[in-house]
Amino acid sequence: MPEGDSVWRAAKRLRPALEGKQLTGCDVRVPRFATVDLSGRTVDEIVTRGKHLLMRVGDATIHTHLKMEGEWHIYPPGARWRRPAYRARIVLSTKDAVVVGFSLGITEILARSEEDRVIGHLGPDLLGADWDPDEAVARLRSDPLRPVGLALLDQRNLAGIGNIFRSEACFMARVDPRTAVGDVADLHALIEHARILLTQSIRTQRHRSYVYGRARLPCPRCRTTIRKLDQSDSPSAERYVFICPKCQPAPT
Repeated sequence: MPEGDSVWRAAKRLRPALEGKQLTGCDVRVPRFATVDLSGRTVDEIVTRGKHLLMRVGDATIHTHLKMEGEWHIYPPGARWRRPAYRARIVLSTKDAVVVGFSLGITEILARSEEDRVIGHLGPDLLGADWDPDEAVARLRSDPLRPVGLALLDQRNLAGIGNIFRSEACFMARVDPRTAVGDVADLHALIEHARILLTQSIRTQRHRSYVYGRARLPCPRCRTTIRKLDQSDSPSAERYVFICPKCQPAPT
């Protein structure tokens, strides 16, 4: 699933195509909102909150989430799309561009005054200007017996971390993700590693993997073989975490 850095980069690409531009077309291909037409209105701003993207158009907000397969494309008017049309969930047109959201996990239109309904539950945003590490740590500590690897994925604690960056942050902090939150010596350091990794990703447009996806390969620190573990809230989720068993000692 795309993480906070992917959504941040998507917003950065979309802003020149949409912000300050009047919509000449608005085709929402989701049954519940199929009759909504924002044509003639101006896109005021595009903002992100964790993995959520909000396009503010007058008194309305277009709320989307990439989930597993979502992506945004920008085309010149009349250009052929690189994805099949049946995967399009929303098509926004201006006089200079056509913006298409393909396979989006969430596409909905709501009043701007109702944004809190869809993002109000989120914890501090690691990439937000209002990032508050103390608040994030307090939320994590509210459930001290929960494995920290699961707590980091809970967007109510802090917004923007997914499977990749929980593995990488835990490795950088030398913390086994199965460790209970209350037993992690320095939660501030752990989430600072996550913030730095996400920030580096949006600056460089790429991410160097230290342990994620590197099962059975040597640890870049100590050369111990990296292990792959299933750590999710439900047996059907299959969300894997990668660790170095030497650098990240198992909890006792």
